[in-house]
Formats: sequence, C-alpha cells, structure tokens
Amino acid sequence: MATGAVPASFTGLKGRETRLGFTKSMDFVRLSDLKRFKSGRSRISVIRNSNPGSDIAELKPASEGSPLLVPRQKYCESIHKTVRRKTRTVMVGNVAIGSEHPIRIQTMTTSDTKDVSATVEEVMRIADKGADIVRITVQGKKEADACFEIKNSLVQKNYNIPLVADIHFAPSVALRVAECFDKIRVNPGNFADRRAQFEKLEYTEDDYEKELEHIEQVFTPLVEKCKKYGRAMRIGTNHGSLSDRIMSYYGDSPRGMVESAFEFARICRKLDYHNFLFSMKASNPVIMVQAYRLLVAEMYVQGWDYPLHLGVTEAGEGEDGRMKSAIGIGTLLQDGLGDTIRVSLTEAPEEEIDPCKRLANLGKRAADLQQGVDPFEEKHRHYFDFQRRSGQLPVQKEGDEVDYRGVLHRDGSVLMSVSLDQLKTPELLYKSLAAKLVVGMPFKDLATVDSILLRQLPPVDDDDSRLALKRLIDVSMGVITPLSEQLTKPLPNAMVLVNSKELSTGAYKLLPEGTRLVVSVRGDEPYEVLDLLKGLDVTMLLHDLPFSEEKISRVHAARRLFEYLGDNDLNFPVIHHIQFPSGIHRDDLVIGAGTNAGALLVDGLGDGLLLEAPDKDFEFIRNTSFNLLQGCRMRNTKTEYVSCPSCGRTLFDLQEISAQIREKTSHLPGVSIAIMGCIVNGPGEMADADFGYVGGAPGKIDLYVGKTVVKRGIEMEHATDALIQLIKDHDRWVDPPAEE
Repeated sequence: MATGAVPASFTGLKGRETRLGFTKSMDFVRLSDLKRFKSGRSRISVIRNSNPGSDIAELKPASEGSPLLVPRQKYCESIHKTVRRKTRTVMVGNVAIGSEHPIRIQTMTTSDTKDVSATVEEVMRIADKGADIVRITVQGKKEADACFEIKNSLVQKNYNIPLVADIHFAPSVALRVAECFDKIRVNPGNFADRRAQFEKLEYTEDDYEKELEHIEQVFTPLVEKCKKYGRAMRIGTNHGSLSDRIMSYYGDSPRGMVESAFEFARICRKLDYHNFLFSMKASNPVIMVQAYRLLVAEMYVQGWDYPLHLGVTEAGEGEDGRMKSAIGIGTLLQDGLGDTIRVSLTEAPEEEIDPCKRLANLGKRAADLQQGVDPFEEKHRHYFDFQRRSGQLPVQKEGDEVDYRGVLHRDGSVLMSVSLDQLKTPELLYKSLAAKLVVGMPFKDLATVDSILLRQLPPVDDDDSRLALKRLIDVSMGVITPLSEQLTKPLPNAMVLVNSKELSTGAYKLLPEGTRLVVSVRGDEPYEVLDLLKGLDVTMLLHDLPFSEEKISRVHAARRLFEYLGDNDLNFPVIHHIQFPSGIHRDDLVIGAGTNAGALLVDGLGDGLLLEAPDKDFEFIRNTSFNLLQGCRMRNTKTEYVSCPSCGRTLFDLQEISAQIREKTSHLPGVSIAIMGCIVNGPGEMADADFGYVGGAPGKIDLYVGKTVVKRGIEMEHATDALIQLIKDHDRWVDPPAEE
C-alpha cells in the first residue's frame, strides 16, 4: 500500500479530515483516508491508496525535484483543444446558465438602491445594452424593501431581466430579498463569519467544527428559502475577504478560496439544493486563474457539475481594466471554463457590456470550433501555481561588436514592428519607442521597447536611416530583419529572422558566422520540423500563428511548443508574436492579446510580446504590450491600480476620484494603489496594494498601508494630497518627469 507525506496546503489536497479525494478515472486513482496531525507549527498529511487494484495513476512530483509523486489533477475537458466543460443548468429567473446555453453577460448597478427610480432607470439602460442579468447591492432592510419596488416597477415597464441581490454580512437581509429577486450572491468570507482581522489564530479541530456548525445554522434558512421560491444562488468567494478561520488553515491562497466556497456548497448539497454556481474572484488575474482551475479540479474529483461565473474583481478602467479581465476571463474561456461573465470596470455599468460580449464571443467561437492542435502529452506546465519558464537571455560572445544583452528584458520583453517611413524621422521614432533623448541621441529607459522588427531594410546608400538604426543597436536595442533582406542589403549587427523552410533548406548558412538568429515557428509543425531547432544557436523564437487560422488555437499550439522545448532541454526565449488584421476594433485587439498571450504568460510560458496591427497607433500598441506584461505580473513599468467598479455601497464618485488620483500618481512604477468605494469586502481586497484610498463614511476617506488603516476620516477634498504625503512618508514617491 503506497504512502507518502505532503504539506496540507499542497494543491489538490484538502486540509480537513476525510475531504481529500481524487476522482477515479483513466487519469488517476481515487485516494482517501487523509489523516492530519500537527508537529509544532507544521501540518502533515499522510495519503494511503484506498484502491490497491490495477488502476494506474498518472503521477507527477509534488514539487520540482521532489521524490514524492502525487496524482496530476484534471482541470478542464481537454488540454489540447477548447471543449466547453459540461455543467448542469442553473435557472436565474427566466435565464438558463450552463454549458448547454450561451455564455451569459452581466453587470452591476451603481446607484443607491434606496433610490428606486434611479436604480430602475439604470437596470433598463443595462438591459437595453444587451445584458442578461443585473446585480444590485442590498446592504440593509431599507434596501431590501426597495428591492420589491424595483422589481415591480421593472415588471410594469415590461423588463423581465433577472435581478441578483449582492449580500455581505446580512443573512436576515438575504432572507428578505429572496422573496422578490431571482438570485442571491453570498460571500462565504463574510456571510456568517466576522470580518477578517488578519490575525494568526490557532484553531483546534473542535473550534473549527463549531464554526462550521455556526455557518450551517446561519446559512440553512437562506438555502431553504431559495428552494421554496425557486431562487438561484452564487457562492462567490473573493480573494480579499477570506475569513481568519480559513486563512489560519490555508493562508491567503487559491486553496483557501476553494475551501471557503465548498463549506457553503456542502450545506447546499446536504439540503438537496443544487440551483447554484460558483465564482472565485481576485484583482490579480494570476491568482484568479489558479483559483478557478483548482475549483474545477476539485469539482471533477467530487463529481460536481455546477456552472461558473467568471470575473476579475477591481480590474480598473479603460484599457487597463479590459486587459486584466481579458487575461483572467479569456484564459479560462480558452480552456472551456465559464458560463456567465462580468467585466468589472470603473466606468458606467452599461459600458461593461460591450467588452463582456467581445470576450464571450471569443470564448464561444473557440468552443464551437473546438480550436486546438493534435493531441500531445503535457508534463511541464504548472496549472495551479505560477512557475515561470525563463528562457536563456542573450549573452555576450567573443567577437561581438555590440552588446546583445539588452535585446530582451529579464522581466518580459516588448518588441515592435517599425516601418521604413518611421526611420525618416529618427527623433520621433526614438520617442515612439519610449527612449530617452539626450542631445537627440536615444538611451533606454524603464519602459523602452527592447527590440524592433524591420521587415524592409533601408537601401545600403541611405546613410541617415542606417545611422538611426546604428544608434539603436549601440544602446543594445535589437534590430530583427528577414533573411532575404539581410542577404541583399546587410545591416551590421542585425539579428536575422528565419522560418522553418529556410532552416530546412539551409539558406541561413549563407549568413556570416556568428550572426544572431531569430526563428519563427507556428507551434503545430510536425516534430521533425521542430527538430531543426536542435543544435542551433537561437537568440529567440517568435511564436507566430496566422490570425486567420480557424481551427488551430494559438494558445494550444504554444503549449505544445513549450512541451517540445521542455522535453528537449531547449531553453530559447519565446516571444508571442500576434499579427492583427487591419480594421480590428481596439477593444478586440486588447482582449485578443490578453486572451491569446495572457493565457500563456499566466502559466509562466513566454518571455515577451510582439503585437502588430497595421492601422493602429504605435503608442497604443506599445502601451497595450506593457499593460499585458504588467497584468500578468511580469514587467512593472507604471503605477498599478486596484480600482473597484462602484456599486450602491460606494461612498464617493469613483470615476472622478480615480481619474484624479491617476493623474497625480501614474508615474510611480512599482507602487500599487487601491481605490475602493467602501470596505465591504474587507481590507484583504487590498492584498496586492501598497496603499489604499477607501470610502469610510460619506465625504470621509480612510487611508491604508497594505491591509492596515493608518488614517481615518479625512475630508475628501484633502484626501488625495494626504495619499500623496503617505506615499512620500514611506519613501515611495518620485517627482514626475519634466515635460520635454
């Protein structure tokens, strides 16, 4: 009988007795009989295989280099193509949610719920924009009473869009509003537990069980009422509002998020109530993706089939908010996960609908076509924790005339395509690449483009254009040009782009010895074609699958490529090269890049980006590239904002204040600021932020450092200046650069 010891927090294991299980299938055997005991501060779990029969488990090391092998968990229907995960149908009013139905679109009102007419008007605007479901915050009894008027007024105006009550800390309010609204959203972190104090508490088994009994006692009446009235429920965990009890066992982690939701789900199932779905929201897209994957993996283990509501909470505004949402939601849609989605933006709620539809359409198309590649074995990708595969950055070699070490950046690289016309105005080109200019000469800065692709070289006698390129190469900016161009109009110290055909014919051997090679690959080539990479000295690979491909998935082709590189110990850096067509909408470009490249970068797969769109502004493409790297928690080049989307609880004009704070603080790379309308989800919402600006009372602002409030009740007109002073007091402030 196989045994082994693992940490209780290890992905795929539950820390509670008897709750461990891996599904019995062709992929892995069922394990049970988890026993936990404490030794000092450590918790150890011992696994015994309860099925000593002939089933074979697919095993992997518990951690890199570990001799302990554990089952590899399934988190989606297929790893080589997009297949929508099969779920049951959950009815929210007259709207069906689940895998047999379209991906549903939803948003949330921002008006004061007690203002019935304003809320009704807002719901009508949202419905007219095409939303399927609307959520409304319900803080207390007055708001709950208003909900009856809101529902009746909408019905009288012939609006039957389902309404969802957003509940925190108020079980009695949930019971009241369940009589009129179609769905109740509960937050497991604060529905029955007190607000987390972020204290390291020690819980005995008896303490833990007593709190679970308390949750069941408080939650059961709501479940019974939802059964009685035919209401739906979302068990919606927030990364920032886990209870002290959960964090004492699982930490502030995706594992804790899943267990928090499962405690409530087990009560629902015990009461034979199944009209519910899950969400696992976080402001960090990487954490969000991990939590949903872990949730689904556990549902596969349990044999559960509840639908998923996807969302990145506090994503922010504009292209930043759309990018973060695309990274998180788009990644999961590519794996066939997600049945209803919300793009949370610090904008008017009806403005969320359009990007939401674009994401849903992208996911629908991938699933309808079952986009993917031929089956391949996947052993190297980490589904549940972030472990970056860092390609070998260029090193200097004997005989090099220039420094190639800067052509890629260790935290993630941005490459841009440059035209011959841009070379005619060198100073404008340098500025567009975000280089510093000193007496007209370019120098690299924090957010300067690392390398450029030049599909056409200037004529050999075009001295001005070639001087502009030389000045870029001299500051360690890479210049990449196609093989045919370099052979006919050689540019000293250029890197040369070759494709698989030019590798197979040996045409690249016409280049002088020591020329740096950049190889373009699709990812779905036959392995014998990829074998051409073996033995080559490659500076970087460009993963470039034509945008026009219908059936081949860029994400799955890239995963196949990374598996091949891992299997063959090829540590080349890989740049995600996406060529968008002319006429593409800006939001489609942001969402397409966030989904197709972000889905790989959140798994640590890739070393940078090369985005092209012939008719889009150069600065827009550059900013989109850097936003994507920062959204994937790679290269940090500007201030990071965690900004809530506003709701009826918001205590100030979020859009106005957010714009004001951004205007004064956007030049602080490495600093993260949370701008929160209220503190309903707890200070844990600011887990990723250095400083917090939070509505404490009408007209009053509280300031936080991390999760700790340091100043309370600041008059709003003075609060932004107080925030800046707080940043200065912690030595994180720099003066904005002077305008050139």
